[in-house]
Amino acid sequence: MLNITLRQLRSLLAIEQTGKISMAANSLGLTGPAITMQLKQIEDEIGLALFDRTPDGMRPTAAGTAVLDAAHAVQERLRALEEEVTAISGGKQGTLKLGAVSTAKYFTPRMIAAFQKYNPDIDIELFIGNRAETIDALRHQMVDIVLMGRPPRDIEVEAFLFGDHPLVIVAPPDHPLTKKRDISKEEIAAEKFLVREAGSGTRTSLEVFFADVPGKLDNLGTEMGSNETIKQAVMAGLGIAFISAHTIEQELQMGRLVILDVEGMPIRRQWFSVSRSDRTPSPVMRIFQEFLIREGAKYLPLIPKTYPAEMIGSFGITPMKR
Repeated sequence: MLNITLRQLRSLLAIEQTGKISMAANSLGLTGPAITMQLKQIEDEIGLALFDRTPDGMRPTAAGTAVLDAAHAVQERLRALEEEVTAISGGKQGTLKLGAVSTAKYFTPRMIAAFQKYNPDIDIELFIGNRAETIDALRHQMVDIVLMGRPPRDIEVEAFLFGDHPLVIVAPPDHPLTKKRDISKEEIAAEKFLVREAGSGTRTSLEVFFADVPGKLDNLGTEMGSNETIKQAVMAGLGIAFISAHTIEQELQMGRLVILDVEGMPIRRQWFSVSRSDRTPSPVMRIFQEFLIREGAKYLPLIPKTYPAEMIGSFGITPMKR
């Protein structure tokens, strides 16, 4: 294994990314036979096949996945070394691979824009996915930092809190419960819910909320795959939803959704910046972490001023200025 070269590892990464020998060759400016030879050399060195040849392209074997994980680690360490050398010379340059759960996409772009205003020479590559996808990206070192709620427990991570994350129940403006205050948990449980997929952070919080309501977890609601689909379905009158308050800023302003006044709501969670604790943070990662801790909360969506004043305070959020 000591004879594996950086050139061979780069070839493996290109095959993983493109799925085809020819496309990997094009991406590296090499020929197909050259890529095939490098793959054969590393397979001979290890003694196992690293990819299965399928009609849909090259698929990593179990051994291939292990080698690719090591290749990603080597690539990230070399990139971190480059950034460290740049930082030592006094510059703030480099690339940050940022991941964010889908709920965070409603504020992450404005956060990136604010960060790059102060750090114009730092490029950010953004990956958006559901909770499982972003954790998997972090596990395989495809991202440096993930913006998410509850940090994963099956990876050794370092997490920094940068803001509050209220979760609320929303309904269309003409729903009978919009004018009622202090709605009980039992009464709201009788409503038809539209919910995220199993395993999502929002879904998990709703399951905890309804855990003591008999039978509710057996029929939690109609599952939908994204916040956007859920919002559109609620506005169409198909049900109510438990959702992040940070995803409904525009709909509240436009009067297309209303937050219901339910006992025990909002549920307060937090936003975290999460990175692997088994890797040395690059200078770019440290700069971004410091920015989030110092200013990240500024760029979270706010509850509109038009929302009933007696309920705004319960969110711990300053009303939006008009």
